[in-house]
Amino acid sequence: MEVTRIFDILPHYAIHLQRDDALCGKENGVWKHYSTTQYVNIVNNISYGLMQLGVKKGDKIASISAGRPEWNFLDMAIIQLGAIHVPIYPTISESDYKYILHHADVKMVFVSGWDVLRKIENLIAEIPNLKDNVYTFRNLRGYHHLNEVIEIGAANPSPQYLKEIRDRISPDDVMTMIYTSGTTGTMKGVQLTHRNIISNFKAILPIVPVHPQTRVLSYLPLCHIYERMMNYAWQYLGIPIYYAESLGTIADNLREIKPTIFTTVPRLLEKFYDRIIATGRKMPKVKKKLFFWADEVASNYELEPEQSKRYRRQLKRARALVLNKWYEALGGRLEVIVSGGAAMQTRLCRIFWAMGITVLEGYGMTETSPVIAVGSFFKKGFKFGTVGQPLPGIEVKLADDGEILTRGHCVTPGYYKADDITRETIDEDGWLHTGDIGAFEPEGQLRITGRKKEMFKTAFGKYVVPTLVEGKFMEDSLIDNIMVVGENKKFAAALIVPNFSDLRSWCTRKGIHYTTNEEMIKHPDVLKKYKKIQDRCNAQLGETERVMRFALIDYEWGVPTGELTATLKLKRKFIGEKFADKIEKLFE
Repeated sequence: MEVTRIFDILPHYAIHLQRDDALCGKENGVWKHYSTTQYVNIVNNISYGLMQLGVKKGDKIASISAGRPEWNFLDMAIIQLGAIHVPIYPTISESDYKYILHHADVKMVFVSGWDVLRKIENLIAEIPNLKDNVYTFRNLRGYHHLNEVIEIGAANPSPQYLKEIRDRISPDDVMTMIYTSGTTGTMKGVQLTHRNIISNFKAILPIVPVHPQTRVLSYLPLCHIYERMMNYAWQYLGIPIYYAESLGTIADNLREIKPTIFTTVPRLLEKFYDRIIATGRKMPKVKKKLFFWADEVASNYELEPEQSKRYRRQLKRARALVLNKWYEALGGRLEVIVSGGAAMQTRLCRIFWAMGITVLEGYGMTETSPVIAVGSFFKKGFKFGTVGQPLPGIEVKLADDGEILTRGHCVTPGYYKADDITRETIDEDGWLHTGDIGAFEPEGQLRITGRKKEMFKTAFGKYVVPTLVEGKFMEDSLIDNIMVVGENKKFAAALIVPNFSDLRSWCTRKGIHYTTNEEMIKHPDVLKKYKKIQDRCNAQLGETERVMRFALIDYEWGVPTGELTATLKLKRKFIGEKFADKIEKLFE
């Protein structure tokens, strides 16, 4: 049957792609597999149960959980009733939960366990709709459990009525609302339809290598539209999905599952590479020399036929002696990594290709369901430093100022309760203004050069694109994060967050003593080290882009402390206000 609504994936799955390991999650240290038949039966029972609890078309039901099989059960059960799934990040603040639950008119909420429940317990009494309508995926005393809904549904099956409800759902009905704050802090509820997401996942199917051994490890939150859309694609193709236990277990899960495909954000690959480099620095002199020779060979990787015979010989030797060990640490079977959500360092991308793993970088936004362009295996489909060509069926053009505009079936019908913002974002001709600046390569690949709102002018009228400068500095393993500043100032400067794990190891090797992070970053030798990094990076930048002064931060930025969004992007406005005094001193 043709899949025109997301829940059509289920009969398509059941008829054509029967599996014993459709969805897999770890419980009490053991992987639990759900077959295709179990998946479909559980979804239908949840739908029957929700019907008995009064859920109807258009109702908003929220979920707050990391990726797991139960998330999929609930998702499909909600949307095949015509209700609207509002997935929420498990890592946001209490004030953000309060805003979303109120603004979205949420009727019921499902949470993973105490880790999330404690954040919203105080809010429940303030939201009349939610009283007695909070359910958990884990059996917690005093709260309803998902199994109760399943049991109600199993005792009250209504297949004919469910079919009638499904038949009345249009591909253009809104199926989900995803709240995004971006880097500005203004939360918006992005509405997406069945057609939006289906058009997107069908467009990326040709780039997915599928064979009997194909399997996926999923670790990104499923409330992230990128991971969610890809999960629908995996199910449509009948690929088994294993959900990582947590961020901390990804390395172990990779070795256990040995996936062939992995979707990620660049930050995880940067962390993985930093750990590799930290290991290399601890090696004896001879091994260390070989290690960093292989690293240098990998960083110079080029696509064939650009590779010379001499380079191919070097690469073969580097793989045999060093790079294959890196590959094995990722499970030993990875064929493709699809990276999205932020720009990836070109050097890092080359290193993964040299290891034998194809890294395809994609570009998009929640409002476009999400992929606009992505690297591929087709002719002229990939070029280092670009995000490939626009997907089939998606139009992309550049405005006079270089802003990327796009339109197609993947574009949102608008923001919830925000017609004014919708009109600002999508013009009368249907073009969505992304806010990103880009350029097309001669061969047709799209290169992202910056964020329109993040670009700034110095006092001399010269433009600086901070993301490009930050990307260059982030190539050094001693830098965990950086934000470039300097609007209307005589030069660019930066706040730099050290990679404290690597910096501590460096201090130990150099015999530098300290008691706190604050004391460590003030040590003259540490400041000299970062000055060397500054000089090396500046040598590769244009005169107006160079970071002339910097300040080291004494703690790691994160989502809980407010500097990063749930998708690990910088909250520039928040950081600017939080560190206003420190930034001002940089320009004294």
